[in-house]
Amino acid sequence: MTDGTRRSLHGVAELLLAGPQYRATGKIRLRVTPGGFGTVLEPDLRVAGTELVVGERRISLPGRTFAEVAADAGIEAGAPEGVYADGSGVAPGETIDLDPATTGEILAAYAAGDAALRAFAPGVEPVLWPEHFDVAVTVDEINYGVSPGDGYLGEPYAYVGPHRPRRGPFWTAPFGAARPLRELPDIAGFFAAGRAAAA
Repeated sequence: MTDGTRRSLHGVAELLLAGPQYRATGKIRLRVTPGGFGTVLEPDLRVAGTELVVGERRISLPGRTFAEVAADAGIEAGAPEGVYADGSGVAPGETIDLDPATTGEILAAYAAGDAALRAFAPGVEPVLWPEHFDVAVTVDEINYGVSPGDGYLGEPYAYVGPHRPRRGPFWTAPFGAARPLRELPDIAGFFAAGRAAAA
């Protein structure tokens, strides 16, 4: 897993999607879309592979700065101000670094996570949160989601995070339970096991 790619995609989510959406609507939540992820409100922006899609236009991301892509798209690059303290730490002047294979792996993890969350909790809309860059739902004070990898585990993983800590063999992570996606043939089944273990 290339950390540069994950950092750049996180930066795209914050600076080119969530930031412009927040400035227009006051909302930061994003969503998984076919082949990538995008805004839920205006402006209508989404990532498809290594491109930013703006209406009918497709703007290549790799090798350009976030500010250059934003100018091309007619938006202002910048994370949502004053909403959360942590995030990617990416600045608009940085160059976007996307390895196509790693990008594909991360976007496939989001697609699998979104499908599993919809199967597990059909009445709850999954949200791609720009600050942690994970797709998740919260049901009965338990977070269920898929992360593309982070400081805890450097590859895509599914997690179950109860608001109140639980003890027992299922709970192996500081925040609850986590399993690499490569070890999970059934992500929704892992979520169901977490719900049962938390009961």
